[in-house]
Amino acid sequence: MPYRRLPNTDNARIKALHTLIEKAAETDFQQLPLSPALLTEAQEVLTRLERLSARYQQTYTLQVKANKQFLVKMKNVRMYLSHFVQVLYLSVIRAEIKEEQLAYYGLGSEKLVVPDMTTHEQILSWGEKIIEGENERISRGGVPIYNPSIAKVKVMYSLFREAYQNQLLHKKATNRILGEITDYRETADQLICRIWDEVETNHMELPAEKRLELNRRYGIVYYYRKGEMVE
Repeated sequence: MPYRRLPNTDNARIKALHTLIEKAAETDFQQLPLSPALLTEAQEVLTRLERLSARYQQTYTLQVKANKQFLVKMKNVRMYLSHFVQVLYLSVIRAEIKEEQLAYYGLGSEKLVVPDMTTHEQILSWGEKIIEGENERISRGGVPIYNPSIAKVKVMYSLFREAYQNQLLHKKATNRILGEITDYRETADQLICRIWDEVETNHMELPAEKRLELNRRYGIVYYYRKGEMVE
């Protein structure tokens, strides 16, 4: 015998409810295999599930689009920060800048090695230190570093920081809607289960082949186990 399995995706849930409602619309009221109350509830759940699903897809698409732009800004700021530090180290090696002044940048213990800027947090932290360090050294009479200048580095850092904050907001919005739709899935699944139970009960007296075919028309999905004969 085939067994039924509830939808496991939002699209499948929406399809199951659509199939039921469309079939019910073309069925004589007296022949409906489910109560009007359940049909009304199905229409309400379908409407909300579609809205939640559409909102999630919209916010997720915006997040993905923003992330592509964010990755470009992250690549740029990491490159500028790394190049600036390398030029700074070369200036120290050439004795143009005193080695002890590396402490202004938080680089005193880095032993002329470019610090790790793999994560977003590391970029934010080192970017702030390097910008403040260069400003501090210049304020004490030091000659500014060029190619890249700290002004250019600061622009790239500001663009990255803004994009990072925007990405956090996009992610928060997406997760909030995902939480709503995740919670609502249980409501939809419980309703679909009740509908399928009622449809199957009302068709119980029909011959097996006709019963299964009619149940399928109301959105019930059946599966056969491996090696099982299809009726």
